[in-house]
Amino acid sequence: MIHPLSDSQSNSIGEDTNVWQFSVILAGATIGNNCNINCYVFIENEVMIGNNVTIKSGVQIWDGMVIEDDVFIGPNVTFTNDIQPRSKQYPEHYLKTIIKKGASIGANATILPGITIGEYSLIGAGSVVTKDVEPFTMVYGNPAMIKGIVDEKGTILKRFTK
Repeated sequence: MIHPLSDSQSNSIGEDTNVWQFSVILAGATIGNNCNINCYVFIENEVMIGNNVTIKSGVQIWDGMVIEDDVFIGPNVTFTNDIQPRSKQYPEHYLKTIIKKGASIGANATILPGITIGEYSLIGAGSVVTKDVEPFTMVYGNPAMIKGIVDEKGTILKRFTK
């Protein structure tokens, strides 16, 4: 279902994917099956989104991003793709940010460009992620630091005190 109040220019949106009102998806974007793209989401051209992905309201997915299957992106998560942004100056290519299978990113987290978020990792709400996140780890804070180990369901298996 693509809501009539969205602006979906892509012909590469999978089956059973919902795109809600006031979202914009540019022509070059590829989105898998059974995704939920909430309202007020912007998705640029050079973006690949896998299957069973949830993107909550207020998220922008910029050129150079790959989001694998089963990823959850909370409301107002901020992604960046330019390490040295300047008005009217564009890099030759954007840094690739990869969100691996099963990862979850909490509300209002900020993800710097060129980061890989590992499989089934858990990013706490409000975190600022400045470096790669290992698989099955829980990180939070500013800057985000490893605070525990999680399983595929997100259950915290071990907490670190530091």
